[in-house]
Amino acid sequence: MKEILQLFFHWMQTYIAVRYIVIFLLLAILMYNSFWITRKVLLAASHLMVAKTKTKWDDVLCDRNFFSRLANISPAIIVYYTSMYFPEYAIFFQKAAYIYTIIIFLLVMDSFLNAANDIYEGYEISRYRPIKSFLEIFKIIFIIIGIIIIVSILINKSPWVILSGLGALMAVVILVFRDTILSFVASIKISSTNLLKRGDWIEMPQFGADGEVIDISLNTIQIQNWDKTIVSIPTYKFLDESFKNWRGMQESSGRRIKRAVNIDISTIRYADDALKKNLGKIHYLKKILEEKEKEIAEYNKKNKTDVRMSVNGRRLTNIGLLRYYIREYLHHDPAISKKMTFLVRQLAPTSKGLPLEIYVFSNDKIWENYEDIQSDIFDHILAAIPYFDLRVFQEPSGNSFQKLIGGKKAE
Repeated sequence: MKEILQLFFHWMQTYIAVRYIVIFLLLAILMYNSFWITRKVLLAASHLMVAKTKTKWDDVLCDRNFFSRLANISPAIIVYYTSMYFPEYAIFFQKAAYIYTIIIFLLVMDSFLNAANDIYEGYEISRYRPIKSFLEIFKIIFIIIGIIIIVSILINKSPWVILSGLGALMAVVILVFRDTILSFVASIKISSTNLLKRGDWIEMPQFGADGEVIDISLNTIQIQNWDKTIVSIPTYKFLDESFKNWRGMQESSGRRIKRAVNIDISTIRYADDALKKNLGKIHYLKKILEEKEKEIAEYNKKNKTDVRMSVNGRRLTNIGLLRYYIREYLHHDPAISKKMTFLVRQLAPTSKGLPLEIYVFSNDKIWENYEDIQSDIFDHILAAIPYFDLRVFQEPSGNSFQKLIGGKKAE
């Protein structure tokens, strides 16, 4: 038996290529067996134990492949401890085992940090203080340290020697990682000032963004537009560019309705007795009309106003009565907040008429309901305007000219 072994090793030394192949085959078999045992036995048992526990963090670690990646360390252990049986290649195998272990460690840390972020996002504070960008900084630091250690292993130098030589490369590093550095500073600013958080409604027209923030990372902030498209914007742009955050509206007790109806100025006049009598039949306006009539009569009598001229003293106008009516109508609308700003006002006249603006807040902030409330209000107002002998301003259209031409032909 001894002679056979001697003959075998002599043959191995003679045929170097064959010896390489045999060595690597033996190592491959050992590595595969250790990998198979780890994943099929130990990893399966750990997943079974995790499934039985009531804690959440171990489930998140499983979902992020923390244990799966950690199980990949077994081949490196086999290579390291069997390298002593191959003295000529021991250093090579040990270096390979070190490098492989560092790579697995980086993957494991990536899974751990991702799991930490998932667990943190389960708490309400994560909406106001996201930590994803900071965790990505840690990932970058770990990767840089890992690369330095791998290079030091390959060139047989201390990591401190490599670090001391990096000073000259700092300008290049700053240039290469310019956006990352700017985004890191921006992330700190955003987090410390609570400038932005997940779930905020953001408008940034210069980047085509109008929707909800779904992710805040180190380099980018992702916004899902209302048409379901997703826009990725560099984080530092939120400090360089202006944007609108609707969070104040979402956190308030109402959502603003600010819209005007343009009244044709040529239809504005003093309210005569016939108009007042007709408008007195409107439920919301009857009491106000009586009070205003009494107030105006007392004022004119006190100031000895000559009421034979309509322009003298105080008089009701059809536009004023419309304004009183809209205000009273909105006061009786349960969908409108009475605790927030409540205005029915005239704006400066323009070439498009006299804008009569409604500036109120709806109690319901849900977009669909808000639009229904706003539409219902203006449906009613537009239909009510003719009762006040007023007309909504509308620029002439082709149909208007056709009617005008048709009228002249008829004459």
